[in-house]
Amino acid sequence: MRKPLFCGREREREWNLSQQQAVPFFEMFRCCADDQSLAAVLHKTKVISATVDRENRIMRATILFPRPMAPVDIAAVEEGIAEEFGLKLVTVSPVYPKSTAPKKPAAEKKQDAVLYGRAPSGSVTPMDKITLEMGKATVRGEIFDVQHREIPKRGAWVMQFDMTDYTNSIRVSKFLTDPNAGEIVSKIKPGLFVTVSGVLSLNRFDGEMVLEPTGIALAEREKRRDTAPEKRVELHLHTRMSAMDALTDVKEVITRAIEWGHPAIAITDHGVVQSFPDAMHAAGDKIKVIYGVEGYFINDVDSRLAVFGDCAGTPEDEIVVFDIETTGLSTTRDAITEIGAVIMKGGVETGRFQTFANPGRPIPPSITQLTGISDEDVKDAPSQKEAVKAFLEFAGGRVLAAHNASFDIGFIYEACQKYGLDFKPRFVDTLALARALFPDMKSHRLDSVAARLGLPEFKHHRASDDAVTAGLVLAKLFDMLREEGVEDLSQINDYVSKKTAGEIHHRQRPRHIIILARTQAGIKNLYKLITKSHLETFHRYPIILKSDLMAHREGLLIGSACEAGEVFEAIVEGRSRLEQQRLAAFYDYLEIQPLCNNAFMLHGERPRARSMEDLKNFNRRVVELGREIGRPVVATTDAHFLDPEHEIFRRILLYAKEFPDPDRELPLYFRTTDEMLEEFSYLGEETAYEVVVANTRKIAEMIEPVRPLPPAKKLFTPKIENSAEELKALVYGRMRELYGDNPPDIVKNRVDTELGDILARNYDVIYMSAQKLVADSLKNGYLVGSRGSVGSSIVAFLAGITEVNALPAHYRCPNCRHSDFESGKGYGCGADMPDKNCPVCGTPCKKDGFDIPFETFLGFGGDKVPDIDLNFSGEYQARAHKFTTELFGADHVFRAGTIGTVAEKTAYGYVKKYLEATGRRVSRAEENRLARGCVGVKRTTGQHPGGLVVIPQDMEIADFCPAQYPADDKESGVITTHFEYHSMEDNLLKLDELGHDDPTMIKMLEDLTGVSAREIPLDDPETMAIFKSPEPLGLPRGDEIIGETGSIGIPEFGTDFTRQMLRDTKPENFDTLIRLSGFSHGTDVWLGNAKDLILSGTATISETIGCRDDIMLYLISKGMDEKYAFKIMESVRKGKGLPDGAEEKMRELGVPDWYITSCKKIKYLFPKAHAVAYVMMAFRIAWFKVHYPLAFYSAYFYRRSQKDAFDAEMMTRGIDVVTAKIRELRSAQEMKGKDEDLLTTLEACYEFYKRGFSFAPIDLYESDAVKFNIVGDRQLRPPFVAITGLGDAAARDIVAGRAGRKFISVEELQITCPKVSRAHIEQLRSLGVLDGLPETSQMTLF
Repeated sequence: MRKPLFCGREREREWNLSQQQAVPFFEMFRCCADDQSLAAVLHKTKVISATVDRENRIMRATILFPRPMAPVDIAAVEEGIAEEFGLKLVTVSPVYPKSTAPKKPAAEKKQDAVLYGRAPSGSVTPMDKITLEMGKATVRGEIFDVQHREIPKRGAWVMQFDMTDYTNSIRVSKFLTDPNAGEIVSKIKPGLFVTVSGVLSLNRFDGEMVLEPTGIALAEREKRRDTAPEKRVELHLHTRMSAMDALTDVKEVITRAIEWGHPAIAITDHGVVQSFPDAMHAAGDKIKVIYGVEGYFINDVDSRLAVFGDCAGTPEDEIVVFDIETTGLSTTRDAITEIGAVIMKGGVETGRFQTFANPGRPIPPSITQLTGISDEDVKDAPSQKEAVKAFLEFAGGRVLAAHNASFDIGFIYEACQKYGLDFKPRFVDTLALARALFPDMKSHRLDSVAARLGLPEFKHHRASDDAVTAGLVLAKLFDMLREEGVEDLSQINDYVSKKTAGEIHHRQRPRHIIILARTQAGIKNLYKLITKSHLETFHRYPIILKSDLMAHREGLLIGSACEAGEVFEAIVEGRSRLEQQRLAAFYDYLEIQPLCNNAFMLHGERPRARSMEDLKNFNRRVVELGREIGRPVVATTDAHFLDPEHEIFRRILLYAKEFPDPDRELPLYFRTTDEMLEEFSYLGEETAYEVVVANTRKIAEMIEPVRPLPPAKKLFTPKIENSAEELKALVYGRMRELYGDNPPDIVKNRVDTELGDILARNYDVIYMSAQKLVADSLKNGYLVGSRGSVGSSIVAFLAGITEVNALPAHYRCPNCRHSDFESGKGYGCGADMPDKNCPVCGTPCKKDGFDIPFETFLGFGGDKVPDIDLNFSGEYQARAHKFTTELFGADHVFRAGTIGTVAEKTAYGYVKKYLEATGRRVSRAEENRLARGCVGVKRTTGQHPGGLVVIPQDMEIADFCPAQYPADDKESGVITTHFEYHSMEDNLLKLDELGHDDPTMIKMLEDLTGVSAREIPLDDPETMAIFKSPEPLGLPRGDEIIGETGSIGIPEFGTDFTRQMLRDTKPENFDTLIRLSGFSHGTDVWLGNAKDLILSGTATISETIGCRDDIMLYLISKGMDEKYAFKIMESVRKGKGLPDGAEEKMRELGVPDWYITSCKKIKYLFPKAHAVAYVMMAFRIAWFKVHYPLAFYSAYFYRRSQKDAFDAEMMTRGIDVVTAKIRELRSAQEMKGKDEDLLTTLEACYEFYKRGFSFAPIDLYESDAVKFNIVGDRQLRPPFVAITGLGDAAARDIVAGRAGRKFISVEELQITCPKVSRAHIEQLRSLGVLDGLPETSQMTLF
């Protein structure tokens, strides 16, 4: 007996039955009995539980099937139950007998390895069923996050990790005091699949349920395997670069395809190709990657043909214009109800035809209402065959015409095919003509076009009247064509194509299309299409026009894509086979996908399919169409994520994008060959094999191995005329200028070695590009700071690219060019050597050299591509970019592109909103898992703040990658590389031309003082002293705000972190400052590493690792081979630890354990050359702070105000107000970025006051717009921009407005300076700037 679904007023009804009590499927449900193959399975199927939400009409059922079911069959059951009981949604959770689980080879079975405690015991409970009341539980799943932490003071560890079984997640936590605790936690890593038994409790800190383990053991993970003897090829797959839509990690999916034995795999993201570089690197030579795109496609050529077939003749010839009425829109499911036609000759009607046709079925009421044709009208009418035959006899073989002719012709064609009538379509479409001739019209319906042409009103939606009007319209349109020079029907299509090519109308909805690169030429053409779609035809999406695709089709394969493609859409809409064949002929292959991909068509206000059988028939028709036109049909998954359990992540992303119904099941995962063969079994075994395996492999075999990027370390440089000769002349000329005509061997050999490597690898252009940029900046009065390792090159120093001299410490005489390197031994840098006069001529020697190996920059033999990064003044940066463009040409210089992905914090926000919207409550561990699953998905694109990529003059951007606007913002005026710039750094010249504060500040200080910064001695004792004490500034030690150093406001050494480093180390020399810079910029270099070694006395500052160069030089000094020492340095500085075998080799050479341990902790190491360049700039600024304090504070406060971090209203009110605000900010539990900036400025203000300086009032006539003017010996006058909220434009407006005048009133000030708002006036008034100035210009007499 069937159980009732709704009883009385109960909201929810639930049955939970044991397997023995389970109800046979057909006792509870009657659906699906007509599907013989499915019914055979359902007769052996039982319902275990069912829950019905009466109010929302939703059912959730757990059903025991006798064997694993394909998703399409599950969907069919859900649809059947929903239809049977009138439910909105049915969700079936399938379960299977254990005996049906796939058997694994005995050889693969492994014994559980216990990682902690005793072996877990008890049955495993799904995590979504665990409650605190259970007390104990055993769970099994994957560890996805670890949060272990050591508590050294207690000699203990907290072992903590999150794990999931995909139903939910749970946190496992245990306090360990075991002596081997460190070893235990080191075994617990992300990615392990484990079984855990333990006790459930609440965490007292956050109230979350945690599992305190009694036993943890490795468990065997069930993996999906592809066991088919011949594997398929996936030709439609999306990665994380399909913005906010897909989650497939390209490296993981390629690894999976290799594991499964697939011969190839395609990458086809939405509109972009940004996964190509990662795909290439992941694949290596283990699998063929097919590089493609799922494009947004608009057919601007022949979406609707104006003329079809052999229609030679003039518009004056006889043409039969006709119209039909039907029972619906589908040429295959609906029928004709009326045919009307007229013969037109020279614009005059010469004959008329009209007949009803019996459709053989009731006419839907909506159609009767629209056309006025009822069942009564057609009951005695001719049959379909008779009506069509009569019409064709009337037409007499003449050319036909209709408005939206593909629709009318489609019904005639289908009837002829069905009844064996001879019909070769030749027709003219007035709709296509009207669209070409009236592109400004929003609607081109027949009545709208007739009205535009001034024709009389008519009875629309009656065939006879529509035919007459269409005939009159055709005559008028032919007249217009003749005026355009079109005299013959055969000329019309060319005319229309030219008129419509390149046009994108707001109402046009782009279709999807798959484009695969078949050859290397195809890669370039694909890049050209992507570039044009982003730069020229972007309209909400990067649109690829058919006209462009036809122009760049060489080397490409075109696929029909998914249900959003024009071919599949034509099938769904029921267009004629003739129209389907015409559209499909453009494609190289057709595509079908699993039914679940298209199940959404069954839902919505206007469902596009009525049943799962309809969806099957759509795919069957694609297969049939492929055979009709001789095109292979392939089955693809349209994968958007790797495994079924990842679907939840995509739902979260779709909810964030505000998609309608994002929680609907859509399992777009990467499938095995077995799963796909099962999915398409309804096509028959032979056809399923053909579309799943044979044809996908056939397409893959048609595609040649191609590269999306040139080979690694193959550099393509632009040309600068005579760059090699110019570089040599510069370098040798400067070498002789500094070291004489016979320089020491240490100099000459180093220069010769470097130049040899540079010129042999054609790096001279890179050097000369940088040299010309630096020279132009210096000519404009701005110093340039080098970044990265370029300071490791003596050639860069001698060419004037960097101020860092990489030679060992030495003396050199500026007069007679004598040099002494012997005396520099034992010194880290020349600045720390004692003063000395030249032994030859008595002139005071220059002290130079920082002892940096060239190999840090270019490797041994120049096998690293040089990356020259330069810090320009922020005020000069735009000029530097312009100079680069002028040097190489605007078409060859692009901004370096970046890709912005979903960050962890953003992902948490998405998860929270999704859970709230769906009413789900999950653990924090599960929130963590869901957020992590969304991290890394592309959100947008951007541009590097200073990176420029230069294309050789004899090449174009499409030789390397596409181009686009950052964030697709055409208004940005910037064009970037489509690929993330790091992927091309081995192939193209990249110039980092960043804007930086230090050069700007140096320029201001030079202008204010007349002192050249390059002449400042780097061993000035008073300047050096402020890094240990504030006393050189006239301030005592121990001040609560200033502390123990005088480095507030000094780049590199002004933060709380670096000031603490100074207190810990008390630097005595310049070399130590360099090492401290390395410590501060590295990751895991100072804290928990060098700091502990220094403070414990284990090692001195000079012995610890501060910069990457230290490792290589130290290991070479211990006797290690140079190249192996370089390899170790590269591994450590990138955070990869020590290479295999390195630790043993180091021990053999006597490297101490503490040094080896230090190497293993480091995650990133700064280059010494970069540290030197930074510290040189910082020391010069510090020198001005000591010797020209007002100039220093003027420049410093100017830069702070430019960052909106100077609040004049607060900071000019005296030291007490400043002190109070500092204390308030320091006591805050958490500071935002703006508060941190404000605190930095406040500390400098406090120091400014403590040194006896003060601020003069802001003055309407004396204050500058943006700069802090020096007033006398002890004051600075703040500019207008220092007033919070006033802004640069208003400040400059005041200064411009006051020129040559005195304001007589506030009213006049506002009139003269329109950018000064009422709010600005109130700010000026509150600061006393407007004191004494009347409100209005009117005179009061009484």
